[in-house]
Amino acid sequence: MKRVITLPYAITIYISSVLGGGILIAPGLAARVAGQGSIIAWVLLSLLSYPFAYTFAWLAMRKPESGGIYSFSREAFGTYVSNAVGWLFLAWFMFGAPANAIAAGYYLSFSIRMTEPEVYLVAGSIIFLACLVNYLGIRFSSRVQLLVIASIILVIITAIITSSTHLNYENYVPIIPGGSFYSIGVASALIIWAFFGYENVPNLAGEVTDPENIFRKSILFSVIMVGILYTSVSIVTIGTASYKSGSGITPFAVLMSSFLGSYGGIATSVIAVVAIFSTANAYVAGMSRVIYSVARSHGLPHWLSHINPRTGAPGRSIILMVSLGLANLAAFYFLGIDLVTAFLVVSGIGGLVYVVGSASAIKLLRERGWRKALPWISLLASAIILSFISYLLLLSAVVVLASLLYTWTVRKGRTSQDTSA
Repeated sequence: MKRVITLPYAITIYISSVLGGGILIAPGLAARVAGQGSIIAWVLLSLLSYPFAYTFAWLAMRKPESGGIYSFSREAFGTYVSNAVGWLFLAWFMFGAPANAIAAGYYLSFSIRMTEPEVYLVAGSIIFLACLVNYLGIRFSSRVQLLVIASIILVIITAIITSSTHLNYENYVPIIPGGSFYSIGVASALIIWAFFGYENVPNLAGEVTDPENIFRKSILFSVIMVGILYTSVSIVTIGTASYKSGSGITPFAVLMSSFLGSYGGIATSVIAVVAIFSTANAYVAGMSRVIYSVARSHGLPHWLSHINPRTGAPGRSIILMVSLGLANLAAFYFLGIDLVTAFLVVSGIGGLVYVVGSASAIKLLRERGWRKALPWISLLASAIILSFISYLLLLSAVVVLASLLYTWTVRKGRTSQDTSA
């Protein structure tokens, strides 16, 4: 690996990994759950982002390799735990991809009159196209990804500036609606998925020019930048009450159309669709490699570990992902599953992965001083947030139990074959 990633590029990678379509969706959903109290949830998670980012960066620097948390958990706790992480990543895509794609469809329907089936058709097209692009071995250049992120940041800054004179300060009182902290906890559990991404960047540790110095500075700067943007958007969403329009999924489109007219809403809708597709494309690329790695170690059916010799893509893993994603999208439609429920499920899956990753860091890292506490803070924060997901966490438990049963069955079968031989 050539060490070509400098400090500015590292900061850009961090921000683009975390600041995706979530900032266009999560503020409105969190406001629906906790009202003005959601601002506290955004501030809280912004502060907790540093322990998350630090923990995974130092794990990757210790042993740079692909696989991320799957590889770390395998080294720390063995095959059963790492295979469970692999299954959770697959479930993460199964629930997260449809939820994000549906949100993109709603953003588009804000500018173009669409029926509910048409919204889901757009969502299905996004999932299918993201998987097709990866199956064919096509990669978006970093310039395209950066252009998308730059467009999102431009929309955010424009929305904040244009709406700053239209804030109604009565919307912020009381800051804790009904004096209940429980809704803030639920909002935190709902939006933690918007901060996922810090675990992905450190896989590039082998290409950073000065890893220790650059990671320390880029983590701090990106955490501050992302936290300010998320919190500012939450303040604007609450102050203008834009989350009360429609289903609360498209607060930015509401803001931009209110202050800049129909063209502002159209531009925001297009950017939202492109941003969410870009996020889906990145997740298909990353998670398909995790599925491939799990299959190679027999944690999933071994036929999934096939690599297309022409494109270099794990084609069968991608086919599995698109099949499960589209099947779950159909379930969303016919069962009427709302996005708040869907994203809470995603937060439960991702939060459980973060628990394993943090526990792996506690076991593997040998930090001193105050940095030694950061993995523990990451673990404690993840566990507390998971407690607010309530019964929806059962889905994650089912996935883990299924993976354990599969791994036990495969290992027992292979042991029997070795014995008979």
